[in-house]
Amino acid sequence: MDISVGGQPIVLTGARQRTIMSMLLLAPDRVVSVDTLADAVWHGAPPQTARNQIAICVSALRKTFKATAGADDLLVTSHPGYMLFTGEHRIDAMEFEKRAALGREAARSGRPEEACTRFDEAFAMWRGPALDGIAAERVETEAARLTAMRLDVYEEYMGLRLELGQHREVIGELAAFVREHPLREQATAHLMLAQYRSGHRAAALETYREGRRRLADELGIDPGPALQHLHEEILADSPRLTPATDTVAPAPSPTVPAHLPSSVASFTGRNGELATLDRLLDHLDGPGLPVGSITGIGGVGKTALAVRWAHQVAGRFPDGQLFADMRGYDEEAPRHPSAVLDRFLRALGVPGPEVPSDPNERTALFRSVLDGQRVLIVLDNARSFGQIRPLLPGSGRCCVLVTSRDPMGGALAGDYAFVPLHLDPLGQDESIALLTKVAADGRLSADPVAAARLSALCDRLPLALRIAAARLAAKPHWSVRTLVSRLEDQHRRLDELSPDERGVRAGLRLSYRDLPAATARMFRLLGSLNVPDFASWAGAALLDIDPLDAEDLIEELVDAQMLVPLSSASGDVRYRFQDLPRLFAREQALAEDSEDDRRAALRRAAGAWLALASEAHRRVYGGDYTITHGPAHPHPLPGHLTQSLLEDPMEWFESERASVTSLVEQTAAEGEAAYAWDLAITSVTLFQNRNYLEDWRFCSELALSAARRVGDRLGEAVMLHSLGTLEIVSWAYEAAFGHLEPALRLFEEVGEEEGEKGRALVLRNLALCERHRGDLDTARDLGHRSLELFRAVGDRYAEAHVLGLLSQIELERGFPQASLVLSAEAVARSRGLGTVRGEAQSTVRLAEALIHQGDGVRAEEACHRALELVRDSGDRRGEAHTLRALGEALWRQGKIEKAEAVLEQALVTAGMVPDRFLEARAEITLGCVRALLGDRAAAASCFKTAGDLFAEVGTQVWRDRTARLLTLVEQEDRIESADLYELVLP
Repeated sequence: MDISVGGQPIVLTGARQRTIMSMLLLAPDRVVSVDTLADAVWHGAPPQTARNQIAICVSALRKTFKATAGADDLLVTSHPGYMLFTGEHRIDAMEFEKRAALGREAARSGRPEEACTRFDEAFAMWRGPALDGIAAERVETEAARLTAMRLDVYEEYMGLRLELGQHREVIGELAAFVREHPLREQATAHLMLAQYRSGHRAAALETYREGRRRLADELGIDPGPALQHLHEEILADSPRLTPATDTVAPAPSPTVPAHLPSSVASFTGRNGELATLDRLLDHLDGPGLPVGSITGIGGVGKTALAVRWAHQVAGRFPDGQLFADMRGYDEEAPRHPSAVLDRFLRALGVPGPEVPSDPNERTALFRSVLDGQRVLIVLDNARSFGQIRPLLPGSGRCCVLVTSRDPMGGALAGDYAFVPLHLDPLGQDESIALLTKVAADGRLSADPVAAARLSALCDRLPLALRIAAARLAAKPHWSVRTLVSRLEDQHRRLDELSPDERGVRAGLRLSYRDLPAATARMFRLLGSLNVPDFASWAGAALLDIDPLDAEDLIEELVDAQMLVPLSSASGDVRYRFQDLPRLFAREQALAEDSEDDRRAALRRAAGAWLALASEAHRRVYGGDYTITHGPAHPHPLPGHLTQSLLEDPMEWFESERASVTSLVEQTAAEGEAAYAWDLAITSVTLFQNRNYLEDWRFCSELALSAARRVGDRLGEAVMLHSLGTLEIVSWAYEAAFGHLEPALRLFEEVGEEEGEKGRALVLRNLALCERHRGDLDTARDLGHRSLELFRAVGDRYAEAHVLGLLSQIELERGFPQASLVLSAEAVARSRGLGTVRGEAQSTVRLAEALIHQGDGVRAEEACHRALELVRDSGDRRGEAHTLRALGEALWRQGKIEKAEAVLEQALVTAGMVPDRFLEARAEITLGCVRALLGDRAAAASCFKTAGDLFAEVGTQVWRDRTARLLTLVEQEDRIESADLYELVLP
């Protein structure tokens, strides 16, 4: 390896730097991952510090190049590693390949003198063995590839010189080459021919005998057919060996086609994808024909990738490269394979009159002509396997690369050496790099935030990115944010990215045009649904069809590259749109579907989510309790599907959280208030259980506004009550009063059963607020009024819940026996209803009553039962409550060390919720336990933290208790457990 600037060498110190630089030089303008570099440097066994050491080496290399050459852009950091940016720098290996390619092109065009000149220039790049002295397996492998390429080119070069009649001039050079590489049969053949033409027939025969002996001794094989045939012709003095006269120019060869279009100048990234396609080369000369398939949405860059890779590997296919646009997704009709065969056969040297008219005979002749040849065939924009099948050679020496929106895997896998590649949009860094290449000024680098947003608005599709960058280039007075603001408008985005018939909208239209009617309708209505992703049952609801039929239609959209499949954690398949196809789908829905049809589909979809959410709530709570439903119509799904989806109700809620919030937003905006508020209140099951308080507020406020706009008093009351509950959960009790009091009035106006149930729910929450204020008598009265109403309307779950609340209030009023009776009744009611969450809450309250009465053993048993319930249901808030109560139960029994460990766990769990009051309760109890263990400093720290947390949530009573505990541990000589109990227990 030699690096120089202006003729002056740059010395790299250390083997690691040389190895890293070699790896980057071997992959110019392509990212080499840190893992790959580490594997090369440490021979497959990198240390744990490898990443840091690689970074240090790269930093040192940058400093060297900056100091010696003023180059600060040579080595670029690009996830997941580094890239050598060639720019204006020259790499001899690249120069060699370019000049060799020019030489081959000249030879194909019948210009052997020019070809020899180019080959001479290529060989001038070589100074000795490639990368000699770099002891890294990966580098040695690439060096061997370069060396093999050089030997191949040298043999081609010698063949051209023989063709030019220079047989006497090349004998000495060829003889030395054959001595150095005795197993290369082509070089041996060239030497034999040069010797024969120079009048040294015996020497030619001796060269053959020596070559045959070496092959037998070293490989145990005979010479190949070509070398044996030449030997026989020399023995027979065949006139075919007579050199052409100097006056006759060599005829141009019509049989070496070079059809590849030029590579896209702005091509960016795709290093991993190019590496995947390189796997095709591993199958050359194998038993099966190597066939690669590049699929992806229109505009993702399938053709550009195929052409770039084809150019990179063209040297591996000296017998030619064929390219055909199959027009599978064009305005014109798809190209017939028979017409493509006609063009291919003529390009391969078959005279026009000899091309058969029968399509099957054309295919047979095509395969015969390619037999033994090494040809690369690129079939772009193919429609189906049926269109390309006649164009597939029968020889594994050839290679075929297909681009299509049809994966074709079912037809290609098994019968061919198949390498599939689904092409995704570019990464963000690659997208910005492409924008920068096309726009070619400093606006994008000057505003990286806007550049990132621009790439996102283009779905990071190369076609859209190039169009956007071209718009910037044509408008030098625009900032990047100017274009971003235009694309942010969803009604204009497709217009901005569709300046002509080759724009984004045109590509989407071609895909949409060929969809069957039912599939096209599914596409339109799914695009009209404002959810980030969805399962196939949502499509079934939209079209009101069987779920399996819906799944088939959706999979057709996946095959057409109009939807992206996703795998969820549960293994179920979900789907999503990219933004541009979604916008196109909405355009088509507005154009083709009536408003009534679109609104009915939205109601069915929202109804399906509502039906599943309601059933999930029932399974969590043991019945349809605490929820006030309205006039929205649920859209039930088949029972077996519902059972499968809701096997774990909370996990279903989790997977649908983003879709539910988006659907509440859409139904609220489109005047479907009843669906908006019903979905919002039903989903509180998730929001409260998993502590998604922002989602809870977002949905409730949107639904409240929607209900008010249409004069839905029941919906308004339900959402006010929901927001009041949220404020209680957030410890904002005064704000809760502001929502609950008007909610109570509205429920009274509504009347009937729903109004009475709503009143009971509000009274329960008002009781919680009064308890927080410290007015326990009022809280008790409100609780009993709520209990009477729940009993009247038959809401058994809510009845059990209020019994638990009254148990807590009685405990705080100083009546532990009354609390014990009420909590025991609440546990029994909850267990009878099968409500896991309700039973867990009531069991914890029972444990607290037992702790008050000094029965730590039974309290511990109750807590362990509650822990089983909350952990099975994933109720982290309930787990934190239970662990805190268990710690107190253990303390009550004198198991101080165990209590400390459990309370530490409670503190961590409360922090994960997060719930500041819960954290403070766990912290204050932990402080007491640590005080009893003699660690007063740790106890004081706990009390100080708890005091801050109680102040944060506004609980003055508990803050005062914390201050007294702090005084106790700081001033009292002896601390009694009973004194601590008095200040910690409710």
